[in-house]
Amino acid sequence: MKFSDKFDLIQNENISLKITEKVIGSAEELPYYYYDIYLKSEAKQIGKISIRIGHNKHSYYNGNIGYEINENYRGKKYSLEACSLVLQVAKHHNMDYLYLTSDESNIPSQKIIEYLGANYIETIKPPKDYIFYHDGIPAHKIYRLDL
Repeated sequence: MKFSDKFDLIQNENISLKITEKVIGSAEELPYYYYDIYLKSEAKQIGKISIRIGHNKHSYYNGNIGYEINENYRGKKYSLEACSLVLQVAKHHNMDYLYLTSDESNIPSQKIIEYLGANYIETIKPPKDYIFYHDGIPAHKIYRLDL
């Protein structure tokens, strides 16, 4: 896979995504773009987001997008804006759909996934051969977002 420099800065009127890493990945871990999320009005970093390119057995449980918003900035849908912005990266890489996942108990994340228009598939405990499996791993809610 070839990374594109055209996505080193992605922005809308409220937030900017600034690339921090482009990771090639491995046989198990997909290649991904990793961004810091900045709130333009404060010129402050408020979180992180990654978009993982492609699909494999692990991406079903891990999802193609991962994000975290700093605690003081949660509840304002900045993660929804950031997720919406990285969809263009997936489209550039000819992805037809994304898997989006959350821990079963993470209701705010599930709401963001649903606001994006993803369809719920199932709630499942990841198998022991999942790359990020650990004792006590919670069940994951799995969604599919068609692009």
